[in-house]
Amino acid sequence: MHIHGPAHLHGPQPISGPHASRPAGAAKPPQPSAIVDELQISDVARLVAETHQLPDIRHERVQAIREQIAAGTYETPEKLEIAISRLLDELA
Repeated sequence: MHIHGPAHLHGPQPISGPHASRPAGAAKPPQPSAIVDELQISDVARLVAETHQLPDIRHERVQAIREQIAAGTYETPEKLEIAISRLLDELA
């Protein structure tokens, strides 16, 4: 230890001076967290996607049914029973 008297003053020192403790190895920069993409599909978009998967419309069949409805021969108790059964199956 050297004592140099009052005339020997140190100049400004940095906050992390030479005597600060540093880790032995080089510090690794922090790894950024992985970026994760997320997709949220609305109910309307799902419905639109489902409509694209529907089969094509059979225009001849639709026209035949329209004619039967107009003539009053389309609705029968058997067809009504089938429709109700399918509806209940769909809801269950």
